Amino acid sequence: MLGEPHDLLHEFPELTGKISSMRAANPVFEHLMTDYDDLDARVRQLEELGIPVADETIEELKKERLALKDRLYSFLRG
Repeated sequence: MLGEPHDLLHEFPELTGKISSMRAANPVFEHLMTDYDDLDARVRQLEELGIPVADETIEELKKERLALKDRLYSFLRG
């Protein structure tokens, strides 16, 4: 769905406390979260504003977002 939020708090509401504590305590996690949030905002902006962009470009951005989410989730599980 276009413009749907994909931030980690929406994706993993049961991990809200852990996300907050890891973001405060782990600089690597914080950096990855910032990258993820920026990328998510970029994808949503492209989708919501209908900015002309090649399908391959938006798909590549979504793949990058998913890879970041996977890395962040592995931190949260560890």
